[in-house]
Amino acid sequence: MTFRKKSLALACSLAFASMGSARADEMSDMKAKLDALQKQVQELQEQMSAAQKKQQEQAAAPAPAPGGNSIKPGKDLTFQVGGGEVTLYGHADVSVDEQTNGMGDFHHAGQKVTGRNGWMPDVSSNLSMFGIRGNRALGKDLKGVFQFETEIAYAATPGASDQATDEGAQKFSLGSRNSFVGLQSATYGAIKLGKSDTPYKTSTGRMDPFANTPGDYNSIMGNSGGDNRTEFDARLPHSFWYESPTLNGLNFAVLVSPGQNRSTNSGLYAQGEPDCAGGNTTAGINGSVDLVNGVVVPTSCTDGSYTSAYSFALTYSNGPLYATVAYELHSDVNRTGDEVTSGTIGIRDEYAYKAGVQYTFPTKTTANFIFERMKRDAITPAVDERTRNSTWLALTQHVTPDDDANLGWAHAFHTPGQPVGGVQDRDGNDAPAGPSDNGANLWSVGYKHFFLDKRTSVYFTYSRLQNEHWGHFSLGAGGHGLPTRNYVGDKFVGGCQANGVCGPPFAGNTAEALSVGVTYDF
Repeated sequence: MTFRKKSLALACSLAFASMGSARADEMSDMKAKLDALQKQVQELQEQMSAAQKKQQEQAAAPAPAPGGNSIKPGKDLTFQVGGGEVTLYGHADVSVDEQTNGMGDFHHAGQKVTGRNGWMPDVSSNLSMFGIRGNRALGKDLKGVFQFETEIAYAATPGASDQATDEGAQKFSLGSRNSFVGLQSATYGAIKLGKSDTPYKTSTGRMDPFANTPGDYNSIMGNSGGDNRTEFDARLPHSFWYESPTLNGLNFAVLVSPGQNRSTNSGLYAQGEPDCAGGNTTAGINGSVDLVNGVVVPTSCTDGSYTSAYSFALTYSNGPLYATVAYELHSDVNRTGDEVTSGTIGIRDEYAYKAGVQYTFPTKTTANFIFERMKRDAITPAVDERTRNSTWLALTQHVTPDDDANLGWAHAFHTPGQPVGGVQDRDGNDAPAGPSDNGANLWSVGYKHFFLDKRTSVYFTYSRLQNEHWGHFSLGAGGHGLPTRNYVGDKFVGGCQANGVCGPPFAGNTAEALSVGVTYDF
């Protein structure tokens, strides 16, 4: 009996144990199925959340215009139009300046010169501009490209300027700045036709932290004869050019500007142009009328007008290092307006070459150095003021991520000679022929602060241009809206105010300028 009870108890225990094991297996299977179902639900929720976010982004984006046009997302104002892109852009630079021409104690014909020849305030638009550019794919590696720019007069009234080197040019007309149409390939480079800053000019533009201020290096660099023209820092019209792709940091550009001038001596306007090649017009397209004598004064392109121009630049960029060499030639340059004795200056080629290097050190200090040589194939060296050397040294210290301190120094070396009587010194003496002290030094200091995304800035500069006894360079030439020309206050191009004492352009002055400005890019 006892054995039977024990056997029954053992059988019951085995049965219950078997039932418990089966129950545990069922629970494990159920847990695995629940885990899989939970994972599927989570994945479904993530997909629904992504779809909802995409719908919200599409709702926030501008609706495509009829024909598929739309605004491209990003900081730039770019429209996607007809399978291509069109971008609106601009640069505003307006400053309040206090400048002096340094001629308050100059004399002409034994009398003190007249006009406001000391410090004077002004408000200046400094090469502010607006432009439109675009491109459209024409193949796998080919685009059609276009651009047109115009200078904008934020402060001055639009029209011809009394500070321009030519009387008829309209600085603020559509297309007055870099404008072109062309073809572009990432593999083969770009070919463009229109008007543009020359490769010679753009090769060292990044080395001038004072660009468009009174301390712009163009007061001396690229400026072969002083005054307010920068012959070798130019924008050339009716041009065509090639821009190479970049290969191992190297690229080059070459530009040709045909003369379009049927004149035998470059003395007339290029066909289709409202100005002498190189600027410095002294009469209208068809001349001007002398109301006193009742005769027509013919157009005179005898102060730097040329036929064709050729410009080339090679650049190399690798990390903190940038280096360039450049060359530019102006053929058949007419300088007969500088002659006292016929045949001594005449019509000759002028050219320039330069080398520049820029390097940024680990201290966030950027150093720039340029050496430039300008040359005229002179007939008579004693009256050649176009052949000389120039140097530029500039430092930029990044004080903070938003602040730069800048320092610059340009030096103009002496020339082999100078035109007789082209300028007078501070005592009213005419310039003699032959070598002379006609160099100059430009010193500039400045500070710039950038806001937010670097598209808005405020700046301060002080510049001092000290001419030697026969030097006659102008502060702010080539970029600043109101340069301090080497004219006294009552003088204008071609004459002097009634009862004024003016004389010709003067040499030996020290011009200075303080400038506070705001820039805005879009």
